[in-house]
Amino acid sequence: MASTSDIRKGLCIRYNNDIYKIIEFLHVKPGKGPAFVRTKLKSVTNGKVLENTFSAGHKIEDVRVETRSYQFLYADGLTYHFMNTDDYNQIALQESSLDTPELLKEGEIVTILFNTEDSMPLSVEMPASVILEVTETEPGVKGNTATNATKPATVETGARVNVPLFINEGDKIKIDTEKGNYMERAK
Repeated sequence: MASTSDIRKGLCIRYNNDIYKIIEFLHVKPGKGPAFVRTKLKSVTNGKVLENTFSAGHKIEDVRVETRSYQFLYADGLTYHFMNTDDYNQIALQESSLDTPELLKEGEIVTILFNTEDSMPLSVEMPASVILEVTETEPGVKGNTATNATKPATVETGARVNVPLFINEGDKIKIDTEKGNYMERAK
């Protein structure tokens, strides 16, 4: 059993007869009254996101997880196929277990969390950033801009990202997988 002081991003807990992954949390100590932890939880079975507040010191049941490296092979509708990089076994997961499936490129190495009790896959963790090629964007127009002007661009996976005006088609860009934002131009 863990308590609210053990809450961290990525922790898997058992809550309301389901397994949830903590995607955001905030410890709050108001001037008046007891401290509490505000969390955003994502169900690993159906992908639903809910917000919950735990009082300080509340006991939570954490789920022991094991991480393994897998390579993304291909998507087949809402099913995503991955291959273990050690023993070449393949597994298929539903789109709901991925945080940002639109940024997943074939051949990308991801980390998959498995429940140690029954060896069932819980969720897929993307790398912190990915490098993708811009396939479609409007040419940038000089002038009429004050600061930080952006334009929409489509990358090779089909995702839409706002990029600075100097980015052109064919450029490779680095994208933050957590927020889906442009980070920098890749070399």
